[in-house]
Amino acid sequence: MLSFFKDYKKFAIGFALLSAVIISIFYSILKVEKTLPIFQPASVNEALVDTTIQHVKKYHTIANFKLINQNGDTITQNDYKDKIYVADFFFTTCKTICPVMTDHMYDIQKEIMADNDVLLLSHSVTPKIDSVAQLKKYAKLHGVIDAKWNLVTGDKKQIYNLARKSYLAVKTEGNGDQYDMIHTENFVLIDKKRQIRGFYDGTKPEAIKQLLNDINSLKKETKS
Repeated sequence: MLSFFKDYKKFAIGFALLSAVIISIFYSILKVEKTLPIFQPASVNEALVDTTIQHVKKYHTIANFKLINQNGDTITQNDYKDKIYVADFFFTTCKTICPVMTDHMYDIQKEIMADNDVLLLSHSVTPKIDSVAQLKKYAKLHGVIDAKWNLVTGDKKQIYNLARKSYLAVKTEGNGDQYDMIHTENFVLIDKKRQIRGFYDGTKPEAIKQLLNDINSLKKETKS
């Protein structure tokens, strides 16, 4: 009788271990990776959103644009068609958070160099100061690769509207200039349908790590 219980105990332990392995395998096969959210103006901090669209709860996408990059080339939404990209707002003479943000954007650039699906886009919030020549100088200083990363300048009203009505990424100063804006530390992840899929603190390494992970998740989502 004692021998029977010993054999039964061994069988029970073995069966339990085998069951755990089988369950783990099935869980791995069936597990669906969590889909990234699609951000709408109504779900974002209203300080970053133009008052005319703060009520919008669906169908928000990045508007068409026409800007000039560090090489004097015209950059439009067509250059980012069917691409995942990371956008931010900065200015070349910024001495506070911009250098850190630019360094982190450079880190992202290194990670996506061989990935044809992912690009970067940085908008100047002081376009009168950030001429093509100024952007080119900044690009060389910070290791910008033209094929992966555009630094753009242009009409201030257009950049303001993009920042407040499309990317939902800058604040206003309220100093009387209706197109004045204060950029934030936000990096914005955009999918191939021009939708906002994430906001990340461009000054924090852990946020950059999460951004890179989310880019991979977005790529898997696009393929499925």
